[in-house]
Amino acid sequence: MSRFWSTKVNELTPYVPGEQPKVSNLIKLNTNENPYGPSPKVLEALKAEAADTLRLYPDPNSEQLKKAVADYYDVTQAHVFVGNGSDEVLAHTFQGLLKQDKPLLFPDITYSFYPVYCGLYDIEYQTQPLTDSFEIDLSSYPTENGGIIFPNPNAPTGRVLALSEIESLLKQNTHSVVVVDEAYIDFGGESAVPLVKQYPNLLVIQTLSKSRSLAGLRVGFAVGSPELIEGLERVKNSFNSYPLDRFAISGSVAALKDQAYFQQTCAAIINSRNTLVEHLNQMQFNVLPSATNFVFAEHPEQCATDLAAKLRERSIIVRHFKQERIKNFLRITVGTEEECQTLVNALKEILT
Repeated sequence: MSRFWSTKVNELTPYVPGEQPKVSNLIKLNTNENPYGPSPKVLEALKAEAADTLRLYPDPNSEQLKKAVADYYDVTQAHVFVGNGSDEVLAHTFQGLLKQDKPLLFPDITYSFYPVYCGLYDIEYQTQPLTDSFEIDLSSYPTENGGIIFPNPNAPTGRVLALSEIESLLKQNTHSVVVVDEAYIDFGGESAVPLVKQYPNLLVIQTLSKSRSLAGLRVGFAVGSPELIEGLERVKNSFNSYPLDRFAISGSVAALKDQAYFQQTCAAIINSRNTLVEHLNQMQFNVLPSATNFVFAEHPEQCATDLAAKLRERSIIVRHFKQERIKNFLRITVGTEEECQTLVNALKEILT
């Protein structure tokens, strides 16, 4: 704490991201980064952008990127908002759409940035418990609320909701904004974007960090009704008129256009995930069903803290959360086939 900080800063409990170690030769399975590099077409686009034009500001509206997203999802550009990573898009959403007189609702086990945003923007919230099998039960969400937000698939549990469940919620919850955070949707879920034309209170947020291998460029976007998007634009242009630089715009456009590479890498990750789950089950791990690029697993006879430490001794980093209901789970990013096999070998050694 500091006497020079504002009262708000003194009250904040900031989000803690996954560790980005400075040590080399580690198998890094803790931050859900894509194990495969971006499309070669992205690298070509970035090289072309390294020119004299860098002295000029980028397009403040990122029209090329909005068009690429709109074309991909068959919506108009008025349905699209882009930002500096999905975290910035989420931040603008919390401030511009979810700060209401009634409490915001989200799961009790979910993306831990949500309560941080609520603290930053003075948003009242209530958490809704996951079921005993760690599923989101949308039917239990009160209709009296100032908004609803949840990831699909959920993080860190990895469990996915059917599109029909989301639509049922939208039919019942018509007076507040429903935000579906789809950071991991491309690894096994069905996007809710097709519903935005039918439900004007639906906002779907995605990122290019995971399935498009662009975590280093920091690009996210939202798709929703023009009314919701205009609200986000008003916040963005009151905060930073140039959130995306020239590299981010051109690289993202190239990534969205290379559908073949995208499908190839997603399929490889899904195959590796399925194989990893088989191995973990054979070692008696309890593995939650995953539709993401990570698995969430616990061993009935092993302490997760100890397992994480022993893996680290073997140069493998995974994520461990201290929240009560999940403190014995490890979140393990799906790496390459070789990385996953190294992890499996290490776990077998530890367990025996």
